[in-house]
Amino acid sequence: MRIAIDVMGGDNAPAAIVQGALDAAAEWRDTQLVLVGDTKRIEPLLKGQAPGNVELRHASEVVEPDEEPVKAIRRKKDSSMVIAGRLVREGEADAMISAGNTGALMTAGLLVVGRIEGIERPALAPMVPTLDNIGVLALDLGANMDAKPEHLLQYALMGSIYREKVHKMARPRVGLLNVGTEAKKGNELTKAAFDLLESAPIHFVGNVEARDVLARNCDVLVCDGFVGNIMLKAMEGTASTVFSVLKEEFTRSWLTKLAAAIMLPKLRGFKQKMDYKEHGAAPLLGVNGLVMKSHGSSDSVAVKNAVRQARIALQSNLIQSITTEISGK
Repeated sequence: MRIAIDVMGGDNAPAAIVQGALDAAAEWRDTQLVLVGDTKRIEPLLKGQAPGNVELRHASEVVEPDEEPVKAIRRKKDSSMVIAGRLVREGEADAMISAGNTGALMTAGLLVVGRIEGIERPALAPMVPTLDNIGVLALDLGANMDAKPEHLLQYALMGSIYREKVHKMARPRVGLLNVGTEAKKGNELTKAAFDLLESAPIHFVGNVEARDVLARNCDVLVCDGFVGNIMLKAMEGTASTVFSVLKEEFTRSWLTKLAAAIMLPKLRGFKQKMDYKEHGAAPLLGVNGLVMKSHGSSDSVAVKNAVRQARIALQSNLIQSITTEISGK
């Protein structure tokens, strides 16, 4: 399999992206990695020791984090993100990974890679960590700020297929993110979506509240991108704040330092559960090729895990399964 990596996307690009790719190449010799970006900046990072399953593809432009997505993708035809997407569309790569501008990647998925027939809006589907280490697949968490009930239905179908094929989960439970568990709760969007999900060929368990997500009261969480992204950022912010407070409290005196030493292994385990780097990347479900979005702050560990996730999705024939289910082809 061949995976294209947008080396220029992300806060730590290109150094962390290249290092993560090299670590992945060493781990999985059967995977060819195509590093897409400015070769003048990439080659020194390889230090003349690029393995045989790593190749370079030059890109003279970069999509910046603050650029307007549609304009950037249409104007920067030689950007690393666009070229990586083109490799997927033309069959030169089986998947692409980028830690760059989320909106631009969504646009590249639509305009460069193309949609699956029958899907109106692709969805960003990251794993939300849970206390039992299994996680909840949540979609959409930022690709589309506005959604229609039919979009949420498509998210539910794609999310169910992802958990069945990639995570080997039988009859994944699908929940609709809402302000209450009662069937008639919510706004017009969630009320209409509830009726559609109830009639869909999925294991729909009804409305779920955000406070219960970490306890994994469902396996697939469906919501619009605006609400989902706020939930995700709130969780990330809360986790970061909790660890900052704990660090401050545990360094107040010799007694608290002793307590910290005793609790350290458990705290490290909990922090690892909540760490985005362990999950690597989120698929952009609904495009006609495997497009993976890494966290903007991804380090080399996150990039390597993104490659791992892409490999599993490819081995599970994820895109073909979604295409067959949605379009019947």
